[in-house]
Amino acid sequence: MLAAVKGIVKGNTVLIEDDDIRAYDGTEVIVTLLHYPQKKAGKASIDWDSFVIPSERGKHVDEYMKEMRENQ
Repeated sequence: MLAAVKGIVKGNTVLIEDDDIRAYDGTEVIVTLLHYPQKKAGKASIDWDSFVIPSERGKHVDEYMKEMRENQ
């Protein structure tokens, strides 16, 4: 059986409004949140340049790729 009821989260409890679900005491349930708070903290930015080893080839990558494609 599938049933949907409306409720409010208070701490670690869901309070049900306008429905008597005592007959389902002990029944396994799935709770779906219809509205959830937005994350307050954003992701930390990643310095991608710290993972790169500078090289002469990297400075002229467009020319290098063109040369590699032409020499096939």
